[in-house]
Amino acid sequence: MTTDQNARRDTEAANPPKPRPSAGRQAASFGRELLFVVVGAIVVSSLLRAFVGQMFIIPSKSMQSTLLEGDRVVVQKITDFHRGDVVVFEDPGGWLPDEPVADPGPVARVLEFVGVPTSSTPGHLIKRVIGMPGDKVVCCDSQGRMTVNGYALDETSYLYTNPNGTQVVPSDVEFTVVVPKGRIFVMGDHRDLSADSRCHLSDSSSTEPRGYVAFVPENLVVGPAFGIAAPFDRAKRLKAPATFAGVPPPKEPAPDKPTIEPAGVSC
Repeated sequence: MTTDQNARRDTEAANPPKPRPSAGRQAASFGRELLFVVVGAIVVSSLLRAFVGQMFIIPSKSMQSTLLEGDRVVVQKITDFHRGDVVVFEDPGGWLPDEPVADPGPVARVLEFVGVPTSSTPGHLIKRVIGMPGDKVVCCDSQGRMTVNGYALDETSYLYTNPNGTQVVPSDVEFTVVVPKGRIFVMGDHRDLSADSRCHLSDSSSTEPRGYVAFVPENLVVGPAFGIAAPFDRAKRLKAPATFAGVPPPKEPAPDKPTIEPAGVSC
């Protein structure tokens, strides 16, 4: 036997090969790693949902044709919103029908927890911001246009167009409002099918004066819609229309109470 062979034999004797783990141990190890990955993904997704963004399903036709019923939109939670932005907000009171919500079940609960919307996700609406605190919103001028702080909006880029090619009017309800402090005035893009701020200007509630519920509290706004995520053939970024860049700031600070004229106006 050569010197090299002796040396190799001595090395093998001192460091015997380790036995391969059994199939059961390999499966258990893989299962633990997979569990860590899944738990980590849930934690990250939940943190993103809580602090960064969330997805919502469009529940109605009130935002056609910007958003279609069933679209999935991504809403940002870390950025401010402005006039012209499409925002998701919690029901300020009486905007949604008072209907019981079915138990979503364990699968839907998990999906909602990690930020995936389901048909059972209740209590939110989506509209376009027309007036910010202090803004004077008027319908309409002599040419039938909405005005904000005296500036006439060109809404042709987003108002719904009927199949016959005619566009819905900005509003068939005439009103003049001044948006109070800490609240916003919102409208849908399909004005004929949107029960928005206009339709609640005469509503009463047990906690607020008549008409207050028409103005959405800013603290109920989840955030601005960043874009359409699904279906994939409709995926796109959502931006505020250029016309809102021309709106001047309000001349007076936002009042504590809204101005609503004429009294009792509603859809």
